[in-house]
Amino acid sequence: MLERLGLSSIMGSPSAQTEPEKPAATEKPKCKACCACPETKKARDECVIEKGESECGDLIEAHKKCMRSLGFKI
Repeated sequence: MLERLGLSSIMGSPSAQTEPEKPAATEKPKCKACCACPETKKARDECVIEKGESECGDLIEAHKKCMRSLGFKI
């Protein structure tokens, strides 16, 4: 029926409607870098202070991944 009304391309497929939206690569972040990903930032910072940067690679990468997911180019 949507095809008949010319709405199929507007409405999209049902599976497309249930997927969460991801920020576009060109979309600007909605917050400042200092306020983004507070959980991963705190864990990363504590690890670096206590153990040194060389021991915290996994936490550093987790924070970078979180930042990228919000649109920051890192």
